[in-house]
Amino acid sequence: MKITEPTPGAPCWVELGTPDVEAAAAYYRKVFGWRAETGPRAEAGGSIVLYLGAAPVAAVSPLYAPGQPAAWTVSFATRDADALAAAVTAAGGRELTAPRDVLGLGRFAVLADPEEAVFSVWQAGTFAGAGVFNAPGSLGWVELATRDEEAAKAFYTRVFGWTVGTHEDYPQWGVDGADFGGMSALDEFYPDDVGAYWLPYFAVADVDDTAARATEAGGVLLVPPTDVPHGPRIAVIRDPRGASFGIHRVGTEG
Repeated sequence: MKITEPTPGAPCWVELGTPDVEAAAAYYRKVFGWRAETGPRAEAGGSIVLYLGAAPVAAVSPLYAPGQPAAWTVSFATRDADALAAAVTAAGGRELTAPRDVLGLGRFAVLADPEEAVFSVWQAGTFAGAGVFNAPGSLGWVELATRDEEAAKAFYTRVFGWTVGTHEDYPQWGVDGADFGGMSALDEFYPDDVGAYWLPYFAVADVDDTAARATEAGGVLLVPPTDVPHGPRIAVIRDPRGASFGIHRVGTEG
């Protein structure tokens, strides 16, 4: 993506909700080389922060509700979490977790768009978000899968003010034209019970090697390493506890 640091309106962080925090941290260490540290947010519910070198890149947290599936959540930076949450509900979305403070690190809310695609927003305090983007092992792209592309465009441009461009008929989200993500259609090839969702993509030096490590460590390939026409080489993986994420060859996003 063309965003290189936490920027209002753009992705700034990703967090994995999972039933086994320690096992998840061990899995992603094998896949991306991330190291885990129990940081200040542990006091707010047992989160582990994952690092690429000295830079924080993601977090792993326990599940908080019975029946909640393991999943990655993309967080977008905002200057005002309360105003953003209000804008989401005014535009037909839903507030899942009301805005709340996290130990002086910042203020966040968990929200859903009108098709129930879940995302969060982060108002920085002492913590702005990921310390690196687009490098191998860090967040490089986000993608919304939706059944109604026009409604999604209307919602997200209203709420965040995003720009919407195209690259070979692939709609792309941006902040002032700096693209950070895209949108794919949940068409007739998807079962009816598959709802809209946000999917993070992590940049990697070699998609095939990373996909092999991910499966050897217990993951499942949902999309095997594939060259997207006029786009990057990608793969989509489901981790051992059911959370999906994508990978793409570094330097080919957007």
